[in-house]
Amino acid sequence: MDAAPSANLPLLVAGGAFALAFVFGAVANRVNFCTMGAVADIVNFGDWKRMRMWVLAIAVAIAGSAILSLTGLVDLSKSIYTGARVAWLSAIVGGFLFGFGMTLASGCGSKSLIRAGAGNLKSLMVLVMMGIAAYMTLKGLFAVWRNAALDPWRIDFGAMGLTTSDLPAIVGAAGLGAAARIWVPVVAALALAVFVFKDRDFRASPTLIGGGVVIGLVVVGGWYVTGHLGYLAEDPATLEEKFFATNSNRLESFSFVAPVAYTLELLMFWSDQSRIVTFGIAAVLGMLAGSAAYALASRTFRWEGFGSVEDVANHMVGGILMGAGGVTALGCTIGQGLTGVSTLAVGSFIALASIIAGSVAALRYQMWRMERIA
Repeated sequence: MDAAPSANLPLLVAGGAFALAFVFGAVANRVNFCTMGAVADIVNFGDWKRMRMWVLAIAVAIAGSAILSLTGLVDLSKSIYTGARVAWLSAIVGGFLFGFGMTLASGCGSKSLIRAGAGNLKSLMVLVMMGIAAYMTLKGLFAVWRNAALDPWRIDFGAMGLTTSDLPAIVGAAGLGAAARIWVPVVAALALAVFVFKDRDFRASPTLIGGGVVIGLVVVGGWYVTGHLGYLAEDPATLEEKFFATNSNRLESFSFVAPVAYTLELLMFWSDQSRIVTFGIAAVLGMLAGSAAYALASRTFRWEGFGSVEDVANHMVGGILMGAGGVTALGCTIGQGLTGVSTLAVGSFIALASIIAGSVAALRYQMWRMERIA
């Protein structure tokens, strides 16, 4: 490919991210897609419907990502999730902090973008606090602590003869061989689908089913945009492989912690010509736009603010915990819970479990606070 077409690839990647995120934002607003809300529904009411929608999105993302990988359209081993050395302690601590924070802040990064797009000023402040804390954890003071105390603790699958840390590779090394690349994603997706559709009430909820399917497909679309459309095996400028317009310089799909930090960075250094709108930044903008478009079209857009000083404090602390925790864990409920898990990476399952544990802990804490006040 010559230099002229390759120069258009950053725009193609950013445009694809915006379009997919626009759909994500509109649909998630319509179906009230929220991981924290799904966990809260179970803890407080025993209602699993929203959790089943989220699990359906995971099943679709796993199946779609496997198809992309098996057909050679993308190479998921080049994502940030499947490296041979898994920072397990970072995943546990970061995931727990994120889960606790998203509950204090009334929603994760994606939900905060959806609410901000629909006029929620509380969520706008959460996003600012999350972005600042995320940047501090990427490159600032928090990064020093993360690098010194957490990241060195790793499981080295390379020492076991593996080049990646995903379940197909591990199962394959245990005896199934190359066939594991097919059967492990199939079994995982089918098992999740059985869990989802065994519930009669969920089967009778076409809106929730549609929401789960669309959001799962959006994640798959993200892999395709960065890993296929935006990929060159040999960049004419450097003669090396290149993933265009991604902050990690690898293929990416959706995540909403570090991209919020990079969005703030771009706004602050707008005149720096070396900075561009990346996949993650375009996804942040697309989520806001999609949610706002649905809210305006459905006449549900309304301005919302804080009700008390404690409400302000909870959302500020929640945003900080999400920013620091999301970067430390390499992702949020979307970045790890959907995008990372779609690769079947071990680290993503650890982070996801820790996020849920953190959210449950925060819900118990909030119940304890309410009982004390009463």
